[in-house]
Amino acid sequence: MNGVWLEDGIVSLRDDLPFPIAGEREAIIRVLSAGICTTDHGLIDGMFPYVGVIGHEFVGVVDKGPESVSGRRVVGEIVSACRRCVACHKGRTSHCPERTVLGITNRNGVFAEYTALPVENLYVVPESVSTEFATFIEPLAAAMQIIEQVHITSSDSVLVVGSGKLAQLVVRTLLLTGCVLSCVGRSKRTLALCPKEVEMYRVDQLQDTQFDVVVECTGNAEGFKIARQAVRPAGTLVLKSTYPGELEIDCTSLVVDEVTIVGSRCGPFSAAIRLLESGYVDLTALIDGTFPLNLAIEALSQSRRPGTLKILLDMS
Repeated sequence: MNGVWLEDGIVSLRDDLPFPIAGEREAIIRVLSAGICTTDHGLIDGMFPYVGVIGHEFVGVVDKGPESVSGRRVVGEIVSACRRCVACHKGRTSHCPERTVLGITNRNGVFAEYTALPVENLYVVPESVSTEFATFIEPLAAAMQIIEQVHITSSDSVLVVGSGKLAQLVVRTLLLTGCVLSCVGRSKRTLALCPKEVEMYRVDQLQDTQFDVVVECTGNAEGFKIARQAVRPAGTLVLKSTYPGELEIDCTSLVVDEVTIVGSRCGPFSAAIRLLESGYVDLTALIDGTFPLNLAIEALSQSRRPGTLKILLDMS
């Protein structure tokens, strides 16, 4: 099987990977399209140890599985839980201590011709949603997790820090709340892709430091600093990115200002699918290139370039 393998910080395109074997309650999926994510680069850069096929954003067709999904286009939640532990029994499956995570922790990912996931993780993609757009369902769900965790109303002022791949999805989902929304970033090009309802700022233009909610999407120390300075006392700071290495935080100021910090990662797939099916969100402008699997190394290189949005791998 062809796929992208990561080991010792080196990514290589291999043609000798074993086909996945379905475990209990699992389906085998032929991958149609996969999206390159900042987390993939984090793994390559050694954010934490991982050996295997990378990639976790995908849409595919079930090759082997129960009749309910066989032959259907599907996407899948990336966390596979044991369903037996205390956390799982209390509904916290994404925090199962025995979990595997697609292309991230102890489970081969989707930058390959085939992958495997539990059937209970799968969601059928409606015919009206294109394969390209369906590839965004996992990160779109992650963006929608914010409004699951934080009560945001039309009277709230909200700032998104960053204008890249994830930030663009966060902006589009936060608009659903009717809030007064702003975005700050470095790239003039990606800022210009924000919907017209969003107030846009370059980093050196941002003056307001009294936002009710600030969402940090850059995954770097400078972005966190901007976010921390922009949130008002008794406001909420949402961390939507992981950070390489350690991040310096003035915890005393957070206590004094009574800032609520919310960590946010995986989100509701059903809601993301409904949003795409509604046609309310057009993601065309967020795709910066599509590469075949045999050019995956070039695709990964392209996706690292500053200002680049989503790069897709077309397996079809």
